[in-house]
Amino acid sequence: MNTIILEQPERLALADSDPPQSAAPGQAIVRVRRVGVCGTDYHAYRGRQPFFSYPRILGHELGVEVVEVAENESGIRPGDRCAAEPYLNCGNCIACRLGKTNCCESLQVLGVHVDGGMRELIRVPVHKLHRSESLSLDQLALVETLGIGAHAVARAQLMENECALIIGAGPIGLSVVQFATIAGAQVIVLDVSEDRLASCSTLFPTAAVVPVGPDSVEAIRSKTGGELPLAVFDATGNAESMMGSFQYAAPGGRVVFVGLVLADITFHDPDFHRKELTLLATRNSTGADFRRIISLMEASKVDTTRWITHRCPAGSIVEEFPRWLDPQNRVLKAIVDF
Repeated sequence: MNTIILEQPERLALADSDPPQSAAPGQAIVRVRRVGVCGTDYHAYRGRQPFFSYPRILGHELGVEVVEVAENESGIRPGDRCAAEPYLNCGNCIACRLGKTNCCESLQVLGVHVDGGMRELIRVPVHKLHRSESLSLDQLALVETLGIGAHAVARAQLMENECALIIGAGPIGLSVVQFATIAGAQVIVLDVSEDRLASCSTLFPTAAVVPVGPDSVEAIRSKTGGELPLAVFDATGNAESMMGSFQYAAPGGRVVFVGLVLADITFHDPDFHRKELTLLATRNSTGADFRRIISLMEASKVDTTRWITHRCPAGSIVEEFPRWLDPQNRVLKAIVDF
């Protein structure tokens, strides 16, 4: 079967691999129909992704169709279209027992720690499949990306009418904007790219946008009646931005690191204590996040129409992937069709 392998940094290859054998109890064999490409894949391609080894089959944003599955408690049947939750947790560690399956002590993520979905068929646990009878395969492939923002907003316990600043208007930042908006927050978006801010304004007209610059703090205050935001989400995955995010938080507020960076993060402790800030990390999402997002999408409360800007068939990804890395091509979300 057609399989896309990242053999080493900056070297993707289209290969032929053996299909999975019959599904074991509790597992399903699914046909991969859509694979979303995200920052994790780009970082891996460039050799900058933490917790990563080569060679690796990429792909963790998956819209799939069930091919083979035994009778199961989830009611998943052959022919079902599903979003595949790519986080394989042990179920036994303290994090799993607390329901924090997204930060399991031995977590393995498809396409990162173990081979992922950039292949025609893959075997996955049945309980990691989230079915929808109405969503398209494109929409199902976007659920994982949206889950990052949904989980981050839940971690921050964002409240209605609260001011939230999202730093970074890439796909992950926009997923935070989406769920901060649903929470009823007053949303401000900060980014270095005018193009990304323009895209954000198109997707979320109610969000205020501010370009990064020497007057960013005052520009943010001008949007809020003079106060700083109580919730600051940094979705850049950039160490300098993350270290600078504390300056934007109001006293008593919280800073949420959504993006991941392979670096040390430091901050000025007296300022951190003076404001009595709360610092939160947020990682991946949970099955509950997946189910909530699918329900919101089915109810047309999350519109993904404009998210996908680029796509290609699996046979063209070796040529297309490097082009998607070029900022001039203005890629928001790329999809691979299998």
